[in-house]
Amino acid sequence: MKRIGMAAVALVMSAGIAWAADPLEGYWRTAKDDNGNSGLIHVKPCGGALCGTLIKAYGPNGKEIKSDNVGRQIISQTKAEGGGAYSGKVYSPDRGKTYASRLQMSGNTLKVKGCVLGICRDGGTWKKVK
Repeated sequence: MKRIGMAAVALVMSAGIAWAADPLEGYWRTAKDDNGNSGLIHVKPCGGALCGTLIKAYGPNGKEIKSDNVGRQIISQTKAEGGGAYSGKVYSPDRGKTYASRLQMSGNTLKVKGCVLGICRDGGTWKKVK
């Protein structure tokens, strides 16, 4: 009986590890865009990838503003490549374009870059807030 109990504990612990959240999951404050605006992105699983939805927008002064982009997916189809690197898609509200993204996470910072038709853009560094 003791072996069954220990086996059950081991099974539960290993299942918990398999269900651990990806380090990219959570809330991220974006860098300021060309207009000086930034946002709060909530990253969570969607299908077999990660997606990030804009949940708040901030003006150049840092105060919350209304934006038609609240509720929009800013990052999508994002998958881990190892070593804190991710690839997928990133939408830039200030330019109205979706880019192929390269994300690099280091601790609580995320460097964001995107390219479309060979033209690349530095999306700055995002900071994890939760």
